[in-house]
Amino acid sequence: MIKHIVMWKLKPEAEGLTASGNALWMKEHLEALYGIVPELKSCRVGINIGPGSNCEACLESTFDSLEDLERYKVHPEHVKVSSYCKLVRESRVACDFEI
Repeated sequence: MIKHIVMWKLKPEAEGLTASGNALWMKEHLEALYGIVPELKSCRVGINIGPGSNCEACLESTFDSLEDLERYKVHPEHVKVSSYCKLVRESRVACDFEI
């Protein structure tokens, strides 16, 4: 299995929402992909609660294979959510590893 971790530093304000508002939007919409994107085996988004952190939101998801992760990335519903995330982020880091 593959674990896919993504962390975002969000703009203070973007698309009419604060960073906190966009983190909530991302959580709702990314977690909603579970059951829609067949390759997505698990998905949860955490919103940072610690002061002075480097990021506002973190995605933890699992896939059976790297090929399934690649199919997830181009799935039309994921592309819609990802496009919004790109608008509201300052930066993004990701790590994929075997579990």
